[in-house]
Amino acid sequence: MQDPDIRRQIPAAQKIWQAMPNPLPVSRYWVRRAMDVVLDELRQDAVQGQLPPPVPIIVQNILHKAEEWAIPHLKPVINATGVLIHTNLGRSPLPAEIMEMVKDVATQYSTLEYEVEAGRRGSRHDHVAGVLADLVGGEAAMVVNNNAAAVLMALSALARGQEVVVSRGELVEIGGSFRIPEVMALSGAILREVGATNKTHARDYIGAINTNTGMLLKVHQSNFRVIGFTQGLSTADLVRIGREYGIVVMEDLGSGVIDPLRLEDVVEPSVKEVVGAGVDIVTFSGDKLLGGPQAGIIVGKAAIIDRLKKYPLARAVRVDKMTLSALEGTIRWYLEGRAQELPLWHMMTQTVDTLQQRATAVAQVLRQRVSGPVDIDTAPDFSQIGGGSMPGTHIPSVVVRVTPQDGSVVPHFEQRLRYARMPVIARISHGSVIFDLRTIFPSQESLLIDTIVMALEEALFT
Repeated sequence: MQDPDIRRQIPAAQKIWQAMPNPLPVSRYWVRRAMDVVLDELRQDAVQGQLPPPVPIIVQNILHKAEEWAIPHLKPVINATGVLIHTNLGRSPLPAEIMEMVKDVATQYSTLEYEVEAGRRGSRHDHVAGVLADLVGGEAAMVVNNNAAAVLMALSALARGQEVVVSRGELVEIGGSFRIPEVMALSGAILREVGATNKTHARDYIGAINTNTGMLLKVHQSNFRVIGFTQGLSTADLVRIGREYGIVVMEDLGSGVIDPLRLEDVVEPSVKEVVGAGVDIVTFSGDKLLGGPQAGIIVGKAAIIDRLKKYPLARAVRVDKMTLSALEGTIRWYLEGRAQELPLWHMMTQTVDTLQQRATAVAQVLRQRVSGPVDIDTAPDFSQIGGGSMPGTHIPSVVVRVTPQDGSVVPHFEQRLRYARMPVIARISHGSVIFDLRTIFPSQESLLIDTIVMALEEALFT
């Protein structure tokens, strides 16, 4: 039973408020919330016979909790994993110059749906349609909130109630357990699988075509690879079948690289190539290999894009002004020959020599500042593109390895890196915590070093 004498020793809220600093270090809202929680904890402690601490300690606990809550939940991190398009860490980062464009649009009124020259209502699609079509060679384009929405809307608008023919080897599952068959079912289209997992021929598509066939769909295997005894139909061959039988041909590219890309022995099909092959409609992501914001981009024949713009689902999956501004800025950088300045492409094209110089400098400073039984060195390693793009492709990189001599310290060290004010997301390999310089911005190196030193001290000596 709770001891009433102990409960009476819990300071009143008014007394605690009087002991608070003036001004408060954070908003009064967070302090009030934290006070309610701390006082409730003190009452629970009283049930166990535990006396409350002095008022200054209570105030300190409240302010500490309030300051933690005052930090936005969505916040930046240092990506030391070596995964460039890290889905859990926000995929492709955007450059500050483009974000200034977004800031201008977001903090003021804009021409989102207004034609200045005509003085009348306009369409939000117009801001990126022209530059997108110029970039990839399509007749028209539109943008929705992500690529899954783009696929869903295209299937629903163009093939609802009709059969969509797709190779069995292309029935992929993307992040979050979303599968092409499930998206197709939701759209109201009817899945017609053809071929085998590893081989699909032209005759398979032709044999499946009937009076209720609404579309031939090709899905790029962007997050896995099938190797060995395999065969698939090229985009150009599928387009020829579609034209012969008068059926719409659609390709879901997913990753959305603009120009042909070859890394190691993997060739990523580009949007330009697919559009050039004559596909009626192509969908891809804005935040993967394009290097822009999250968006689902649709390019293709003007008549089909016009149908999609008028389809009721288009309003439900439309993008906001900030996404449109960021995407327009990204596309313009491509048109202006500045694509290599986008953070994704800058990171991807860093040379091993540059990364080695950076890693050596970071390791040298760490060895000077870290005291304790820890080995710090650099080593060659590999980065990954990630984000369901070019699976199995490795890019040579250089990492800094921090190896506590006591292996039990490693998980505590990694945890404290994640708990930092600016979390550092690293990886553990063979008893070392690994920091891949390819995905760490040079401007973050000083903060990275400070965080590593602090996390190591906490892990080693507490």
